[in-house]
Amino acid sequence: MRERVRDKGRLEDIRHYSEIAESIVKEMSYDDFANDVRSYFAVMKTVEIVGEAAYMLTREFKDTHPETPWDVIQGMRHILVHGYASVNALTLYETTVNNIHELRRQVEKYLEEIDWRLWIEDSKTGNESR
Repeated sequence: MRERVRDKGRLEDIRHYSEIAESIVKEMSYDDFANDVRSYFAVMKTVEIVGEAAYMLTREFKDTHPETPWDVIQGMRHILVHGYASVNALTLYETTVNNIHELRRQVEKYLEEIDWRLWIEDSKTGNESR
């Protein structure tokens, strides 16, 4: 069972691993990325972790923050975990270059704006409105 008390930590994981993925591809061309097996697999793993953390967020959290494409993020995670042999290097690179920063920005906003004490307390009282 997913617990609200863990949502903040999962968001912190998304932020942390997003930063790592961004730092790996920073100033790398696609060709450099695709030809550097270490960078490729490091980014693959960090993006997988981002997806796993998103996957493990409570349904309540994802439902109250629909502006983030949780299904897309989780879908990428499923491909990286289960379809690893068919991962498209260009898609992985473009996701990291074009989408990870926006996800991190949204997650940082959630971490700053949410009253986490109240978020956890609401789960104990059955109030799912926050």
